Amino acid sequence: MPVYKWVGKNKKGETKKGELEAENENSARFQLRRMQITPDKLKAKPKDLFANVAFLQPGVTEKDIVIFTRQFSTMIDAGLPLVQCLEILSAQNENKTFKIILKTIKSDVESGSTLAEAMKKHPKAFDELFTNLVAAGELGGILDVILQRLANYIEKSQKLKRKVKGAMTYPAVVMVIAALVVTVIMIFVIPVFSTMFTESGRALPLPTQIVIDLSNFIRKYFILVIIAIGLLAFAFKKFRGTAKGRLITDSLFLKAPVFGPLLKKVAVAKFSRTLSTMVSSGVPILDGLDVTARTSGNKIIEGAILAAKAAISEGRSISEPLSETKVFPSMVVQMIAVGESTGELDTMLEKIADFYDDEVDVAVEGLTAMLEPLLMVFLGGTIGGLVIAMYLPIFQMASLVGAN
Repeated sequence: MPVYKWVGKNKKGETKKGELEAENENSARFQLRRMQITPDKLKAKPKDLFANVAFLQPGVTEKDIVIFTRQFSTMIDAGLPLVQCLEILSAQNENKTFKIILKTIKSDVESGSTLAEAMKKHPKAFDELFTNLVAAGELGGILDVILQRLANYIEKSQKLKRKVKGAMTYPAVVMVIAALVVTVIMIFVIPVFSTMFTESGRALPLPTQIVIDLSNFIRKYFILVIIAIGLLAFAFKKFRGTAKGRLITDSLFLKAPVFGPLLKKVAVAKFSRTLSTMVSSGVPILDGLDVTARTSGNKIIEGAILAAKAAISEGRSISEPLSETKVFPSMVVQMIAVGESTGELDTMLEKIADFYDDEVDVAVEGLTAMLEPLLMVFLGGTIGGLVIAMYLPIFQMASLVGAN
């Protein structure tokens, strides 16, 4: 179906623009009238030659979802019909992939599906948490409130991810730069010194000989080293893709000396905020725990939540089985117990999430402050060690000349 680009004014006289699908120009003008838009410009959009090539199409980002959710919530709250909301949002969306998804959802809703059922067909855009909360909102007649909560939740989750990425990016960049610098020195600089020392005919100090031997090895087997690193990365990815491998690696990540405590705080914050959002939205606690476990992102945390869910289904409280898992800090367990006893579990979980968000802030700042000097020492020590190793024979020759 052709796509038409339009520019027009709404009832308030504000200039708006967007795109819409229609069989012909008359149909496009009819759709704009339904949207209460008076078109000034309307023309068919040229066909995209790569529209059917999936990997060339843009992905749906969390930012796209947040903007959509907030706008959707505002429209529902204003009393606009569901189908009209989806029509307007799909027409004005600039992400081609998301536009197609919204149009498909609109068609499914028009055919009799619930909004949650239509969204479940697009798991890459709308995850299980999103669709479950939308289903709860539809059932309780509070879809606008649920969408607002979802937007807040996604925004806070994004902020948490950015903090962790920021903490991980700095050391990764420094290590990559260090590896590149050392590789360049080994391949291009050390051989110059090696030739000079060989011509002198003198025995080399042990550090110098080790560096030269390592340089010769890297130059001779450079391609094989790169292939070996690639194979190791591929093997690790495959191993982590298995259930046992994911369990082992996730356990190692949580026990890592520097990043482990940070990842655990992130996991607790995510668990608390997710469960709080679901409980406050009217989702049954067992369903909430099930979804929270599957969206935790860590198999150890997931196993602990599912074990707690199994115990709760037998009639126990939430705090007791969580305490037995030994994964969640005692403060978290105690606060959950207080929330259960006072009937304000969602509020208490929200407070836990806010607390651990602040803890992540402090941990990231401390980690960055600690890593900066350590990485500089590592980088300086590595390159400085290579330089010293190369100059040791020169120092020896200078001392012999001075003695003579």
